Amino acid sequence: MTTAAVATTIPPFHLAFPVHDLAAARAFYGELLGCPEGRSSPDWIDFNFYGHQIVAHLAPDECANSALSQVDGHGVPVRHFGAVLSIPQWEALAAKLKAAGTEFVIEPYIRFKGEPGEQATMFFRDPSGNAVEIKAFASLESLFAK
Repeated sequence: MTTAAVATTIPPFHLAFPVHDLAAARAFYGELLGCPEGRSSPDWIDFNFYGHQIVAHLAPDECANSALSQVDGHGVPVRHFGAVLSIPQWEALAAKLKAAGTEFVIEPYIRFKGEPGEQATMFFRDPSGNAVEIKAFASLESLFAK
């Protein structure tokens, strides 16, 4: 079975994470990243993050993790989440984020160039300090390449 075939059968993941302000989370995930909003309450908001359910929970004291790990010469936030997009989707989002003046932890670039697992990647933080990585592969067959 190919990776593309597997991708259509993988169930969506669910991730809950802390935010310091729900309005800021709505603006960032809903407006900037374009994630449709699902259910919400005064304490949390569901977002459709590229087909996966992420939930921003109001928990200001739980925000701001900053540990870094070295990957390909860059300090990668250890605690992060993200999505794997197609190259055209990744390029469009990178352009949108740059146009919006997003401060990148790691600017959009090609990681592991010429090696197995070559990928486009970028890291940025939401308004609560949660690190987000968006990556893309020329072929999803490279997703788990060694």
